[in-house]
Amino acid sequence: MTDFDYSARLSRAQELVAGARLAGLVIGTGSQMRYLTGLELDSHERLSALVVPPAGPVRLVGPKTDVGALELGGIELAAWSDGEDPYALCGEALGEGAIGVGTALTADHVLRLQALGHDTVLAEEVLAELFMVKEPAELDELRAAAEAIDRVHSRVPGLLRAGRTEEDIARDLEQLILAEHAEVDFVIVGSGPNGANPHHSHSARALAEGEVVVVDIGGVLESGYRSDCTRTYTVGTPADPEVERAYGVLARAHAAAVAAVRPGVAAQDIDAAAREVIEAAGYGEYFFHRTGHGIGLEGHEAPYIIAGNDTPLREGMAFSIEPGIYLPGRWGMRLEDIVTVTEGGCEPLNNGPRELGQ
Repeated sequence: MTDFDYSARLSRAQELVAGARLAGLVIGTGSQMRYLTGLELDSHERLSALVVPPAGPVRLVGPKTDVGALELGGIELAAWSDGEDPYALCGEALGEGAIGVGTALTADHVLRLQALGHDTVLAEEVLAELFMVKEPAELDELRAAAEAIDRVHSRVPGLLRAGRTEEDIARDLEQLILAEHAEVDFVIVGSGPNGANPHHSHSARALAEGEVVVVDIGGVLESGYRSDCTRTYTVGTPADPEVERAYGVLARAHAAAVAAVRPGVAAQDIDAAAREVIEAAGYGEYFFHRTGHGIGLEGHEAPYIIAGNDTPLREGMAFSIEPGIYLPGRWGMRLEDIVTVTEGGCEPLNNGPRELGQ
C-alpha cells in the first residue's frame, strides 16, 4: 500500500487554518480523518474527532474503548471515559474564532461544539486545496483504480444476454469488482426504461434483445481510493433506430468536455462544453444532472463539474466526466471516465472502449 506523508498534510492543514483565522478544525471519523492521519475509526454516538488547531499539537479525542490502545506519532491522544465531556477536550485544543467542522460530524456533535461558544463553518472549504488537488501518489492510486474497473467493464458484454435479470448481472459484477478491488462501492445495471433513471440500482427485470443497458460500477482499493466508470451497452443490435444517433451525440459531448479540461478553466465551463453539444442536438431537457464530480477517498467530492461552479481547475484535480441522455419510458445512456488535470490539459484515467458496447 502507498505510504502517504500525513505529517505534511497536517502541517499544511494547520497553515490553512491559521490563514483562515479559525479556532481550529474538528474532523469526525471518515474519509477526511483518513486523509489527514491514515486512521480508520468507526463512527457512533460517542465522539471521536481530530482537533487541528492553527498552531501547537494536533489532538485526537476519542473514547478509551476505541482509541485507548493507539500510538500516534506527532498527535496528542485525549482518550475519555463515559461520563467525561469530550467536547471540553476538543475546546482545550482550540483557539479563538469559528470552528471548521468535518462533514462526517452529525448534528448532535456539531450542536455541542457550538455550545462551547464558537460559530461553525465547513472544514472542507478551508481544506479545499488539500482535498481537491491530488498528490502524485494519490493519482497513482486513482490510475490503479481506473485500470481495475476497466478490466471489469471488459467482461460486461459477456454478461448481457436476453432473459438474464439486472440482479443476475449485478451479482456477477460484484464478484468481478471484488476480484480487482478490496470492496464493492456500487453497481448500477439499468436496462431498457430503467436506464432512464440515472440512479437506478438493479431489479428483477429481465433484459430483452435489442435493449440499451447502462452499467455504472465502482470499487474501493485497499488504500481507500475509488473507481467509477459508466459504459452503455446493447443486447445485440439496438431495436430503436434513435439509439445510435443519440449515442453519437453523447460521445461528442463527452469528447468536447474532455477537450475543454486544462488548468485555469472554470469547472462550470466543462459542464457547459458537454451540455452545449447535447442541447444543440435537441436532447437538452434529457440531460438533467451535473457533468461530473471529484473522486478520491470519497466517491463524490469537490470539485463538482456543474453550472455555477466557477472554481478554476488546477493541475492534479481528478473528477468524472459523465454526460447522459435519458428518454423517460424508453432508455438512457451515459458515458463516464475519470480524468485528471495535467499541465497541458487532461489525462483520462479510464481507457476502455467508449463505443456503444454489444
